[in-house]
Amino acid sequence: MVPENPRATGLRFTDDRLFVDLEDGREVGVPLEWFPRLRDAGPTERADYRLMGGGVGIHWTALDEDVSVRALLTAMPARLGPTWRRP
Repeated sequence: MVPENPRATGLRFTDDRLFVDLEDGREVGVPLEWFPRLRDAGPTERADYRLMGGGVGIHWTALDEDVSVRALLTAMPARLGPTWRRP
């Protein structure tokens, strides 16, 4: 079961994945392929994010990218952000 408003507390990247830390102690990882703007960004651009709504979303201003934490947990990539596309 997915909480109504799951919240992120932080995140990190590997070469091919985005990992998001959740306030309940879990960590979720997804392929960067789902987010071409994040995939193609450099480390400095990726590090320039802010948590929105107390952590219900993640926003990268310079990349014009938004990610819903709930969508990450429900495995619905079409709702993850505006730049997602099926590989």
